[in-house]
Formats: sequence, structure tokens, C-alpha cells
Amino acid sequence: MQLTPYSQPSLMESPDETVLIFDGSFEGWLSAVFYAYAHRLVGSPLSIVSSFDHVPNFLANEIWIKNNEEQATRVLIKIKQILPLREVVWAFLSEDAKIYTHLFRVVVYQLDNPNKKVMQNFAHPDVQAVQVAIKKVGRERHRMQAFVRFEDTTQGVYLAKVSPDFNVLPLLGDFFAKRFADQSWLIFDVVRGYGIFYDHTEPKAGVREIAQIDEVVLEDSSVIHTDREPIYQRLWQAYFRHVTIKERINPKHHIAQLPRRYWQYLTEKKGI
Repeated sequence: MQLTPYSQPSLMESPDETVLIFDGSFEGWLSAVFYAYAHRLVGSPLSIVSSFDHVPNFLANEIWIKNNEEQATRVLIKIKQILPLREVVWAFLSEDAKIYTHLFRVVVYQLDNPNKKVMQNFAHPDVQAVQVAIKKVGRERHRMQAFVRFEDTTQGVYLAKVSPDFNVLPLLGDFFAKRFADQSWLIFDVVRGYGIFYDHTEPKAGVREIAQIDEVVLEDSSVIHTDREPIYQRLWQAYFRHVTIKERINPKHHIAQLPRRYWQYLTEKKGI
């Protein structure tokens, strides 16, 4: 990458701004970063936006970026050398409309200051935005690890449906593969329309991505429940009722620790 002086343009689009629009994938964002450097756009008013967040602006110079595996790989190698890749990926998975521009500016900031650990400069506005996104994604990942509820199905696969605030499914595979290594399971993100699947009979295949499942099952997974699943659910609900100390119920604290948006797929909350 060729280094050019870093300046911090406004996130707001202006008549002189260039907007790079990518397909929403990490490879697409990496390709956009490559394009910005290859066409000497660093230092000029520049935004990188996902096609899902794109709002046409006829006053801006809008450029649609095509994914390029070779270019994306070159940028990825460079980012690994200068920044913690884990933090970059976690921030990216926040799907915040402005995070792609913030991440690009952090990359530029680090390249312009090779002797600094820029991710520790919390006073920098772009670094600060990235760190906030990382914390949000980390918190959602932790909650998903605790709040995923599997259902026993006639397909020989334990199914769990989730609706996380952020795209954390890529961060859950290793955790559940280790925790349920002797079972086949599928965790499906209803909001984003994809899932992760693990087949215990093919452990070397690891966790794989599933693009879609039957719409009927998405609507009502009880259609593929085994005869045991309703029993499991009643036992689970009974357990939670019996361990609850009524005199110490604190609804406000409970909702703070377990927000209502997670209740939809929690077995112990069904019927509440």
C-alpha cells in the first residue's frame, strides 16, 4: 500500500465526497480498502458503506466495488501485520452503518503511524468508535453463548433459532463445537437468513455455513420436534419455576440482565 497523509474527513456525505459501496461482506470491504489506496483516495473525503445501508446521493461520487479475492487477500495480510485482526473483524460484525469508514480510517491512521499502537489511542474518534463496536459485539457474543436453546428434531439435528442484534454467528462456532462435540446441531440467525451447522459424524469438516432452511420450520419448529422435545421443555420450565425464590423476584434487574428481545426463543420464557 502506498502511504499518503492522513486527514479525518467528516462522516457526512458532501458534494466533494467519494462513496465506495461494497456488498456487505468482509472480502468486499477489503476490496474497497484496496481500491481507495490504488486510486489515491486516501486523504480526500471518503466513505465506505455497505450496499445494505446505501442511500443514493447524486451529489457524491459513488463507486460500486466488485469483490476481488487477490486484492482482498493483499489487504488482509497487511492488516494482520499492523492491527489485531480479531478486533477488526469483531468491529466489522457490528454492522453499524458507519463502522466500515471508521475501520478504514483506523487502517490509514496505523499505516501513517507505524511506530504507534493506534488501537490504544482511545481519544481518537475513529479508534473510539471501533472500540465501542467491539464491546457491543463481544457482549452479544457472550449473551448468545448463554441464551441459545436447542430443540430436539426428527432430523437428527438439534436446532436453535436466534435473532442477535449483531452478526455474531461467525464467533459462536468454535464455542458450541467444543461444548456439544458429540451432537449434530444447527444455529440459525432468523434476522440474517443463514446458520452455522456442525455434524458430529464429520468432526473434521468443522462448523459449516447453512444458507437456508425450510420456511415452515422457521415459522414453527415444533413441526419437526421429536416426541421427547415437549417433555424436555416442560422439565426445563418446571426447573426454572422451582428454583425461583418468589420473595426475591426483581423484574427490573431481571430484564436488565436478560432483555426481553431474547425471550422469544428461550424455552423457559415460552408462554410468558
